[in-house]
Amino acid sequence: MAVAELYIGFNLQRSLMFRRVLIANRGEIALRILRSLRTLGIEAVMIHGREDRLTTPVRLADEAIHIARDDPLASYLDIEAIVAAAKEVGADAVHPGYGFLAENPIFADRLAEEGITFIGPSPEVLRILGDKITARETMSKAGLPIAKGSPGPVSDPSEAATIADDIGFPVIIKAAAGGGGIGMQVVDSADEFESALNLCQGRALSAFGDDRVFLEKFIEGAQHVEFQVLGDGEDAIHFGERFCSIQRRHQKILEEGPWLSEEVRADIGARVVAGAKAVGYKGLATFEFLRDSHGEFYFLEVNPRVQVEHTVTEMITGHDLVSLGIRVASGESLPFSQDDIEISGHAIQARLNAEDPRTLEPSPGRLWECHWPAGPGVRVDTHAHTGYDMPPSFDSLLAKLIVWGRDRQEAIRRLDAALAETLILGVETLIPLHRAILSEEDFRNRDVTIRYLEEHPDLLN
Repeated sequence: MAVAELYIGFNLQRSLMFRRVLIANRGEIALRILRSLRTLGIEAVMIHGREDRLTTPVRLADEAIHIARDDPLASYLDIEAIVAAAKEVGADAVHPGYGFLAENPIFADRLAEEGITFIGPSPEVLRILGDKITARETMSKAGLPIAKGSPGPVSDPSEAATIADDIGFPVIIKAAAGGGGIGMQVVDSADEFESALNLCQGRALSAFGDDRVFLEKFIEGAQHVEFQVLGDGEDAIHFGERFCSIQRRHQKILEEGPWLSEEVRADIGARVVAGAKAVGYKGLATFEFLRDSHGEFYFLEVNPRVQVEHTVTEMITGHDLVSLGIRVASGESLPFSQDDIEISGHAIQARLNAEDPRTLEPSPGRLWECHWPAGPGVRVDTHAHTGYDMPPSFDSLLAKLIVWGRDRQEAIRRLDAALAETLILGVETLIPLHRAILSEEDFRNRDVTIRYLEEHPDLLN
């Protein structure tokens, strides 16, 4: 579809657009959302706690509401306070970003009760996808491949051992309401279940208020591949895949794309679109898979929100995903078809976390000097600047450095050059680790699994 046609379609549906949106988040994603709102001609309102009162997104917003709490996290988790703030400023909608309340159906319900749009899927869909057991069943019926697992939650060690014998060791215990790797543990033999179940149930209860866990076949030698999807409640399309296998503590630190052949992309892409349509998905979603050493895919979960690494897809498709998510939330239909999505070149994102590159422990503090790289094919998404105080209370992500190249080799060279140009004084960052990864032979040869850092301990020295 020509750019002119897209522009005409946008203008025809412009009357559906929101007037004012409250951003219920902080940091780089809040600034990213603000930029899309400005592009769409929508006023942006920020909430913030004490620690964030002078941050870039708060200072750039049209209005800011201080939610005072002793616990810094509580400012972004108090549903009633955020709903009250949205009503106070006359917001038509709330964008939750990622983390915090982004996947909370109670929050989406409360906004709906007040006539305020939640920029994301419906509360019903959030409930389906937020329960990993239900999500597995739903996506399996829609035709997505899933790993062999327990038929429901498991709490008894002897029952777990029996099920694991049928599945085949090793198995992995997962929290039904989990995320971020919390409540996960690999089990190699039946005698490990008693302690492993207790540990996973305790962590799940503490983190999610739900101690249900289930078993799944552990995929050895696996790669992590995910698909970007956009739905309008009736139809859906995908924007290709991202490769996200380089992780620490089950959380990604480097992502890239594309990764698959056109044939495999078309096959798995059609399946994720079917999965999105099966639940009437509306908004941005990421369908995550493990791919084994034989090339077989196994569905992991759906992240029903904008993803940290959405930038990779934006770079290789040329589409502003955040703006598209806002547009469909306002009532627009998908502005183009699957055939209009084209992938060009290769993109890589490095998460510049404020962490010790050897121990991977958080390194909060003040940025005494800060210089971000630029140039052809270089993008930096960050809220940080010289003088910024990186608080210890939140996630350690300082910035996302994304590059585009005509092919993977050029993207690797461009990312290394951009990392070399980046100057951050005052906190430790993962920049030395990223540069070591970029020069490592297995990475360059695409021989990467989710155990990459464990299999290359020298990179942490």
